[in-house]
Amino acid sequence: DLETVSAVNGINLRIAKGKTYGLVGETGAGKTTTALSILRLLPSNTGRITNGKIMFNGRDLLRLDEPQMRAVRGNLISMVFQDPMSSLNPVYTVDDQIGEAIRLHNADISKEEVEKRVDDMLQLVGIMPSRKNDYPHQFSGGMKQRVVIAIALCCEPELLIADEPTTALDVSVQAQVLNIMKDLQRQQGLTYLFISHDLSTIHYMCDRINVMYLGKVVESAPKSALFAKPTHPYTQALLASIPVPDPSKKKQRVPLAGEIPSPANPPSGCRFHTRCKFREPICETTAPPLIKVGEDHYVACHLCSNA
Repeated sequence: DLETVSAVNGINLRIAKGKTYGLVGETGAGKTTTALSILRLLPSNTGRITNGKIMFNGRDLLRLDEPQMRAVRGNLISMVFQDPMSSLNPVYTVDDQIGEAIRLHNADISKEEVEKRVDDMLQLVGIMPSRKNDYPHQFSGGMKQRVVIAIALCCEPELLIADEPTTALDVSVQAQVLNIMKDLQRQQGLTYLFISHDLSTIHYMCDRINVMYLGKVVESAPKSALFAKPTHPYTQALLASIPVPDPSKKKQRVPLAGEIPSPANPPSGCRFHTRCKFREPICETTAPPLIKVGEDHYVACHLCSNA
């Protein structure tokens, strides 16, 4: 039997130009579904957007036909996917793959211009242009992810969606890739939607953070406010799970019991109540609205509305 699952429900994101907004939460929170929805890349046989708006530069992307949407993808909004190993075609050179992206979005461009643009993009992400005729298997994981970023940026998009772009990489290589992304943002005025379950990465990259749980945003705040005063019990539990290198600095642990429930059968009321040690009867019956608790700081929690 088929059933409808609301993987993402009632999300409202407003991303300021030139800033990095983070989406953080456990696997199954709806982060990637949100990203794919923006680019309308949800698999047509399994997912669809039933209502809402996705406004970009004054246009609702949900009202565009497929040819118009293809003009948005790459040119205006690009995406860096999670795994660089599966994002690149193993039988084509790096030159072929970056060049194809450039030609797709610039019909009248000459072969010489394409080659120059490929060289420029590789240099931009710290790869010697002399390596452009190499195949993906000849690159390390970090170098592959740089190639993926070069492909995403080759048409100079205004918004780059990065879906856990460093998850498959070693920690030292992660730092290199993140620094490249920060440098590119400064140079080109890029806007990022950065998705991760790694709070240290989110802290390093983002200006504003949105914490997601089971398809809803439960807390949204500027980075400094969220880390200084996490308000939602779920956010508190996530931050408490970050290891502290200095054992003399004891950290108050907030236990996070159980597993994230299935989105096919979400709990009634507040979706987090099944795992929350502060829950009250109202939490089991009534979904809390997102309310303002500080300057530009919003939380969906009955404990805050009762305070």
